[in-house]
Amino acid sequence: MSKEQDLGQKIFEEVGGIGNVSKIAHCMTRVRLGIKDTDKVNVEGLKKAPGVLGVVEDDTLQIIVGPGFVNKVAGAMCEMAGVKMGETLPENLDKNLTQATAKTGKELVEEKAAATKAELKKKQNNTSGFKRLLKSIANIFVPLIPGFVGAGLIAGIAAIMFNNIQAGNLDAGTWMQYVTVLNAIKNGIFSFLVIYVGINTAQEFGGTPVLGGAVGGVTLLMGVTPELPIKNIFNGSDMVAGQGGIIGVLLAVYLLCVLEKFLRKFIPNSLDIILTPMLALLIIGLFTIFIIMPFAGVISTSLVGSINWIIAKGGLFAGFVLGTLFLPMVMLGLHQVLTPIHVEMIAQDGYTILLPMLAMAGGGQVGASIAIWMRCRKNKPLVTMIKGGLPVGILGIGEPLIYGVTVPLGRPFITACLGGGIGGAIIGFFGNVGAIAIGPSGVALIPLIANNTWFEYVIGLLAAYLGGFILTYLWGVPKDAMEAVEE
Repeated sequence: MSKEQDLGQKIFEEVGGIGNVSKIAHCMTRVRLGIKDTDKVNVEGLKKAPGVLGVVEDDTLQIIVGPGFVNKVAGAMCEMAGVKMGETLPENLDKNLTQATAKTGKELVEEKAAATKAELKKKQNNTSGFKRLLKSIANIFVPLIPGFVGAGLIAGIAAIMFNNIQAGNLDAGTWMQYVTVLNAIKNGIFSFLVIYVGINTAQEFGGTPVLGGAVGGVTLLMGVTPELPIKNIFNGSDMVAGQGGIIGVLLAVYLLCVLEKFLRKFIPNSLDIILTPMLALLIIGLFTIFIIMPFAGVISTSLVGSINWIIAKGGLFAGFVLGTLFLPMVMLGLHQVLTPIHVEMIAQDGYTILLPMLAMAGGGQVGASIAIWMRCRKNKPLVTMIKGGLPVGILGIGEPLIYGVTVPLGRPFITACLGGGIGGAIIGFFGNVGAIAIGPSGVALIPLIANNTWFEYVIGLLAAYLGGFILTYLWGVPKDAMEAVEE
């Protein structure tokens, strides 16, 4: 078997077999599994499996294996289970398990410590409504990140060309057509983002995806012209396409899902295919245009304006706080609530000034890990982990360093966060350093920096590296980590 197949098989064994898995999915670095019985999961065994960088226990069991490799591992696991990515696994799959796998699963259940069982049960039973909301936001926006990254990089190339045309370095007659073509490709995601968000939102909340996309499309007000405007019923002004932005779409499609489920309780099956989508789309469409769009427009404009004001006035302090607290937010899953804010800022201003500040947190982790490497050279397993995590950490994927290095050691996580705060303070000092798309971080974010402020971003990133390094080297390395340990 291939490396990814071996790891996929090992993961199945450690979670109690294929029969204990309800769904297989993945994000940029993690294999995400729906688990039927958490008592059958051997978390410690998962953490020790070759290729596993860490394990996060949440509503889904998240096995961190790193960027790129995660696609292959999740794909291999789907092939083993005979399902597509994200599909619910059939109930009878456990009958197809090999005897060896079944035996391994039984042994793991018997060997698992009672304390681990109690901890898993506690976490499962204490899932708050807010945590479920964050999970839903992640499910809506994470699948869109590849589109954000790809379209953002294309927009960056187009912006570089346009700047050179304006500076006289490129001939406008020849190169402007390429700028136009690249912008047309970029607009394939950004111009119709509300439709993609609508589809994913409906899928997340149990509605019909195409109706969710249609409600998202309603906010574009296609066909409405200045000669025949729609009036805002609250103040009489002309409605504007996109008013309310992503926040309005999320609210409207959630209500669509609620209405769909309500209608299906009363509409006969023979008429459901005709009446339910028509009534749901008509009612929510009207409600979206006349109520949600004006209301969400005020909310989104006020929210983005407030954030811009806080960062403009806070400067160094605001940047330091954001850079310092971002990784703890990631650890708690609270960072997901920022995604719609990033998207809305990009929609309104063309870029998000939050992301470059928050990206400094990963820089602090890189600097801290280099300091640990220098001071813990005799600790061979730790050095090996750092060597594996540093390249992707520099590119903005910080989870291998977070879960494999700084968090297990304790103090380095704190000094790394403070290093990120130093980088954030530098970005806050410069001001107006924004990103035209979300997804990448670290060095990978440089091509997406707006307003030709990439140099300021690089200075902030280097400050985060240096801050994390110095603070960790002087105060953050535990003495026991410096002791000699062989592989």
